[in-house]
Amino acid sequence: MTGTVYKSTGSWYTVKTNENKFFECRIKGKFRMQGIKSTNPIAVGDVVDFDVDNVDEANIGTIHNIHERKNYIVRKSVNLSKQTHIIAANIDVVFLLVTINNPVTTTSFIDRFLVTAEAYGIEAVVVFNKIDTYKENTLDEQLFLQYTYEQIGYKCLRVSATENKGLDQLKEMMIGKVSMFSGHSGVGKSTLVNALEPTLNLKTKQISDQHQQGLHTTTFAEMFDLSFDARIIDTPGIRGFGIVDMEKQEIGDYFPEFFALKENCKFNNCLHKEEPQCAIKDALENDEIAWSRYKTYLQLLEGDEDNYRNDIYGEERAASDETRKS
Repeated sequence: MTGTVYKSTGSWYTVKTNENKFFECRIKGKFRMQGIKSTNPIAVGDVVDFDVDNVDEANIGTIHNIHERKNYIVRKSVNLSKQTHIIAANIDVVFLLVTINNPVTTTSFIDRFLVTAEAYGIEAVVVFNKIDTYKENTLDEQLFLQYTYEQIGYKCLRVSATENKGLDQLKEMMIGKVSMFSGHSGVGKSTLVNALEPTLNLKTKQISDQHQQGLHTTTFAEMFDLSFDARIIDTPGIRGFGIVDMEKQEIGDYFPEFFALKENCKFNNCLHKEEPQCAIKDALENDEIAWSRYKTYLQLLEGDEDNYRNDIYGEERAASDETRKS
């Protein structure tokens, strides 16, 4: 039988067939995708072939084949384990949920996620959530970030799941597609899914007041069928987003504003760092490229995960300190 993986717990996989029947499946022995080393050989969104086990007519099966993926989103842990994990596969559009201060979403995190989406050919949309909570200075920061990414060419949405703002526009972009919601814990992924489809009633939790960090409510990635001809993959919150297997020469190609200018660099193999007559550095000096984007590019170029970790935890500590002061 053939079906699509709707849920993955690491040992069991919920598979839905074209006949809308669900089976709980396992894999037999070691199962490795060719050329991909990851903690999970099978991901939500994968199309798989499986055999039904003859166990008292229960819907239990064994997966023996994975169909070729059209794309997937993969990340490397930024902690010491450096494990690679495929978040989801066969995605039409990914929505990256961003919040300014509850919790903080750093530009490094946004950029790394967008670079990965570019590398794997997946349309990415930046969704600024919780806009109902923003005060004047926070709103200014949000609008500036939105301007930065819209200038590059990314679609941006402003939504409030709790006040039903921007949801109609979001729905329109999801119709007929497999979408994925991703972002830090606490940015409101499950709350937003509930606002789009209240009958799902996914678990949600409040932000930790002490650390301004999200509490994990989604333990495993899971796909849901929605009533308006859409499918959504809800994913666990991600703290850091490490890039997987990118050569230095190709990193700049996944920054669209860099790629558009690279042919104007003096050297074909320009890394936009110390070379003379670099079009990217010229654009940077003329404020045509955001410094935050260039900083992320340098981190990726130099494999500077330590500074990236410091960015994450530094921003979180600053937000926590600011909350205590107020």
